[in-house]
Amino acid sequence: MTTKNPEEMEVQLQTAADELKDLESANDVKKWWNKHYYGLGHKRLGRLLLGQSVERLLERASGNKGDD
Repeated sequence: MTTKNPEEMEVQLQTAADELKDLESANDVKKWWNKHYYGLGHKRLGRLLLGQSVERLLERASGNKGDD
């Protein structure tokens, strides 16, 4: 659960997810990670990198863990 504004979190996650689609090298991933780390954290970025959807990450952030 987070205290961050849900709308702000959604925008940040969607932006990071959209940028992730265009990355071509490990150096690109490093730059992407450094850009989004402070706003989203290691766990969320890792989950995005492994293919978890923005919708699922928002559910987790709201405290609704669902069927983990």
